[in-house]
Amino acid sequence: MSGYNEVLSRNTENAPKNTGIYSQTVAFSHYNNFSAQLPIDPKSGELVFGGAKEQAEQCFKNIKAITESINHDMSDVVRITIFVKNIKDVDAVSLVYKSFFPTYVPALTVVAVNALPMNALVQVEALLSNGEGTIPNAPQSGDLIKLTNNTINAPISSLSNQTVSFSHYNNLSAQLPINPITGRVVEGGIKEQTKQCLKNIKAIIESIDVPFDDIVKVNVFLKNLSDIDAVNDVYTTFFPDSAIARTIAYVPARTVIVASALPMDALVQIEAVVSHGDGTPPQAVEDRHGLIIEPHNTVNAPKCALSTQTVAFSHYNHLSAQLPIDPKSNKLVAGGIKEQTVQCLKNIKAIIESVEHVMGDVVKVNIFLKNIADIDAVDEVCATFFPGGIPARRIVGVSALPKDALIQIDVVAANAEGTPPQA
Repeated sequence: MSGYNEVLSRNTENAPKNTGIYSQTVAFSHYNNFSAQLPIDPKSGELVFGGAKEQAEQCFKNIKAITESINHDMSDVVRITIFVKNIKDVDAVSLVYKSFFPTYVPALTVVAVNALPMNALVQVEALLSNGEGTIPNAPQSGDLIKLTNNTINAPISSLSNQTVSFSHYNNLSAQLPINPITGRVVEGGIKEQTKQCLKNIKAIIESIDVPFDDIVKVNVFLKNLSDIDAVNDVYTTFFPDSAIARTIAYVPARTVIVASALPMDALVQIEAVVSHGDGTPPQAVEDRHGLIIEPHNTVNAPKCALSTQTVAFSHYNHLSAQLPIDPKSNKLVAGGIKEQTVQCLKNIKAIIESVEHVMGDVVKVNIFLKNIADIDAVDEVCATFFPGGIPARRIVGVSALPKDALIQIDVVAANAEGTPPQA
């Protein structure tokens, strides 16, 4: 199948291996999806000694090693996501991060979570460009340009670009509820903060001449899960944004994550992945213009009025987070962590199969656990759905999940056929 992109998983001895059933990096089309890196010394297989600074250094060393093992460099990083156990460690971690990106800085998300695997203090995840693509034995556009952009109408940071575009996606830095004029968190509560986050996202998107309804995936980081109804009230005033989107009731895929703390003591932070139909040069015109966003829902998985189960654009499907809900009863399944993990993955499988794909097309799995000690039980179940251990993976521990679930999972899947251009 030399005419089709293939899912390409790779591992190197220079970064931690055999720490779970996942690949260090999984490439598909024009992106490399990395597993979140813990501060593990690849030689010893143990956490490095020291505090957050030393652990952050090891995380980035591991990312650099993986990057170089696939003949890329750190300037190919499009997005970095940093998870810390203690929000007070952010300054120390940021100094380490900047040392790996002395000139160019990618899009960035920073969040404190309840727990990390191996009781680590830091975990770092990377998304890389893959200009050469993954079509075997076929020439690819290896010299695609990465585009960065900042606008004064949204908060500007020396640590990140507001948006980094590569090929057919814009990856936005997570937006805090900061007024770009004052540089401070807006006054008020959760509703005011949510509105400011979304206003910042809209300003960034409009600055690159992209409509707001081109958002394909939203990640909402909440300090308090009890604020979700208030967040949703504001959310529905932004989505859908256009008459066309309202006609089909389009809303992006979405994941809600409970943070233990956020930068600047914010109550909410929002991250967006946005389509980029015009691509980045030198992609040929016929490959760039008029690509369609394809949202899809199936009755075989739980539905939500605030999100679409899967949104395809170009060569990726972005799925909304799945809770262990039986779609027939709309209730949590009975049992413990194994039963709940099975249901999450059954829902994901149903969504993927409804768009004529298979679980082998999954390139990235994001797992959110109420109890980090459940990792081994989750791995047992995941091995039955991903026997090859192909997807890249991220696991974090959170203090709460919607419906008091024990686990929540979202995935990114390949979309080999791409999305068609608009007629």
